[in-house]
Amino acid sequence: MADSAKFLEAIKTGYTFKGEFFMLGCAMLDGNVVAGADVVVPFKTLNRHGLIAGATGTGKTKTLQVLAEGLSDASIPVLMMDIKGDLSGIAAAGTVNDKITERCQKLNIEFKPTAYPTDLLTLSNQKGARLRATVSEFGPVLLSKILGLNDTQGGFVAMIFKYCDDSKLPLLDLKDFIKVLQFVSDGGKADLEKTYGKISTTSTGTILRKVIELQQQGADVFFGEKSFEVDDLMRINEDGKGMISIVRVTDLQDRPKLFSTFMLQLLAELYASCPEEGDMDKPKLVMFIDEAHLIFQEANDALLQQIETIIKLIRSKGIGIYFCTQNPMDVPASVLAQLGLKIQHALRAFTAADRKVIKQTSENYPETNFYKTEDLITQLGTGEALVTILNEKGIPTPLAHCMIRPPQSRMDILTDAEIDSLVAKSKIAAKYNEVIDSKSAYEILTEKLEDAAKREPEEKVKAKPAKKEKSIFDDPTVKSMTRTAGNTIVRTLLGVLGLGGRSRSRKSLF
Repeated sequence: MADSAKFLEAIKTGYTFKGEFFMLGCAMLDGNVVAGADVVVPFKTLNRHGLIAGATGTGKTKTLQVLAEGLSDASIPVLMMDIKGDLSGIAAAGTVNDKITERCQKLNIEFKPTAYPTDLLTLSNQKGARLRATVSEFGPVLLSKILGLNDTQGGFVAMIFKYCDDSKLPLLDLKDFIKVLQFVSDGGKADLEKTYGKISTTSTGTILRKVIELQQQGADVFFGEKSFEVDDLMRINEDGKGMISIVRVTDLQDRPKLFSTFMLQLLAELYASCPEEGDMDKPKLVMFIDEAHLIFQEANDALLQQIETIIKLIRSKGIGIYFCTQNPMDVPASVLAQLGLKIQHALRAFTAADRKVIKQTSENYPETNFYKTEDLITQLGTGEALVTILNEKGIPTPLAHCMIRPPQSRMDILTDAEIDSLVAKSKIAAKYNEVIDSKSAYEILTEKLEDAAKREPEEKVKAKPAKKEKSIFDDPTVKSMTRTAGNTIVRTLLGVLGLGGRSRSRKSLF
């Protein structure tokens, strides 16, 4: 009983905050919910990023849904990457069942079925507002990192961007970039070398192959117009709730290169577009990245460094990023160190490697006298998690075995008819689904090459020399005799000057 009282006091002290917060669940001890031991999340520290981890079927997605609901209720816009296709139900009200009723009674809360304001976005041809970006918006540095180029190749990409800027050749999609690569390594090589320096055909070939590799993963559907504006991710609806934007990326599970390309560009665009905010009472935007290992598994060192840098700096813009993955070790240590809120669902220990991961994971959490963390991670029930967050002073709160509250929205996906209705009512779908094919580098260079091809026969006719009468010196035999005589005279002169001889003549320019 004494332990229970100490536990309740520790949780109340650790999870008491001055600013606004919302209830995530209630702390448990020895498998039972402790009345009054509410685990709450302060809005002020939500820009410190976070991690939601756990094995399949342990409740990660529902926890993510609960967090998104709490943020929307607090007028904080949310962006969610839905790679499994099971988050769309947040747009519909939930339904009560016996399990939800029992859980709400244990947590001493009321269940209010609620539909949340939602927009569906897509990178491909799925239903929803299309997300696109132009090649120019990526810029040479980011594009080089995505393609995994070395410094020399990256410098060549920067030269291409400079040439396109100087020549007013818009780089909108990948076919523009490929066309410019082909042009500078063939017909336009001589002109470019006069202004921009030597061009290596080896570099152009390598870059072209890497761009085609990106194309093979479907990048053509992402590059182009109309570019998505980040302000459309930060909207509040008429009822004062934050809009929840769900990016449907279910078709990118086998195309991690494209997914990481999109994510890095989005983070870079958010960082570049948003002003410095300092310490805010609540964030301007919170982003949840489901199946986050897809960002990192295809990322090279330069890309990882870029992600780490952006995550470190973007919090000052009032933006929080939350990674959702099965294994916390999927997230690089340098990134993991930046994540203030950690929600750890159950992990399974089937092998020695699994047990090693569980031990490493338990060492990432604050020490506690109330749990044996390493053992508890394998014993957590569905919808239960180990939770620790940063308080307003940046200090980790006590580790709590928490029963997570149930989502108030639907814990299932929308039907096709409901998706059609949601997209039809969207205020941004019509804006971004319009097909635009502006005149860009591809069209301009194609016209230029076609004009050059038409002029070439005419110029050959004009430049053709007048036919002259043959002379004796045009005869091949006479030409050969002339060359032989000339060589003999030259060798004789060199001998007179003391420069002749077999060994020296090999070293001479002649």
